[in-house]
Amino acid sequence: MAFSRATPYLEKGLSMKRLYTHSGDRIFAWALLLLALGVVALALLMAYELYQGGSLALKRFGLLGFALGREWDPVIQKSFGAWPYILGTVIVSLSALLLSFFPALAAAIFAAEYAPRWLAQVINFLLDLMAAVPSVVYGLWGIFVLAPWIRDQVQLPLYMWAAEHAPWLVPILGVPTGYGLMTAVLILASMIVPYTAALARDAIALVPKEHREAAYALGATRWEVMRMAILPLARGGIIAGAFLALARAVGETMAVTMVIGNSHKLPYTLFGGAATMPSVIANEFTEAVEDLHLSALIAVGFLLFWVSMAVNFAAAYVLRRQERLVKGVL
Repeated sequence: MAFSRATPYLEKGLSMKRLYTHSGDRIFAWALLLLALGVVALALLMAYELYQGGSLALKRFGLLGFALGREWDPVIQKSFGAWPYILGTVIVSLSALLLSFFPALAAAIFAAEYAPRWLAQVINFLLDLMAAVPSVVYGLWGIFVLAPWIRDQVQLPLYMWAAEHAPWLVPILGVPTGYGLMTAVLILASMIVPYTAALARDAIALVPKEHREAAYALGATRWEVMRMAILPLARGGIIAGAFLALARAVGETMAVTMVIGNSHKLPYTLFGGAATMPSVIANEFTEAVEDLHLSALIAVGFLLFWVSMAVNFAAAYVLRRQERLVKGVL
């Protein structure tokens, strides 16, 4: 009698168990697959919409002609070429990454291995705070503080020295206005430091304690432990942080637009104005009243999409190779 009363509960329990084992696993796997395919579909839909929006300019000038064209004249000649902005994006992004990488790595190493606990918490808090500051705030700081200081303390003295002692440097330096390529690189470098530092710090902290102890047991110094036992294993996270910072730099808009000078002409100079793909879109999108001009700006966004995708694919390739190297070491 008691068994018959308990039978429905047992059957319910068995059905729930089957749900959480076989059927549940299949449902969970299909849900994950659909979500992953949704992300891919969203990226493809974004690329399609950008291509459709920029098709007028791409068909008129050709994809290669538009990408390599050097003239951008929406008023008189109605000619559009994105090469100055592609080149400006590459120069500004890579320069900012090279300038910020080693300070960010040094901050990560110090916070993870050398600093007292209270000081490490302060450094980590400041790094996270830097990442949370809006880009327009960096741009305002660049306009009112950094650009005038750079012009008066760095660019003008160097320009005057070059004009007197090395005239061949003057065309390379350009006009010292304070707003240009150099200021944009400095602003962008300060913005991407937290991304490289945060991932490098976490990667260093995740290195197993046994590797440190083994290196110390062999008589290694603190720096030798860092160089031979910690950094090789944390290299994947450090590289991931660098690529994340590069992707952030490629897509940065407001801060760069506010200080880069927004020049459409090549060749770019160190002190003179330049432009990036995000900056030209931000500057001219609201003023584009003709279909061809608007289509050219959307086509620039289409090229920017593929530049960002190339950075991500390169990051995935490098990280995959790094994982294989680490597994070989272990």
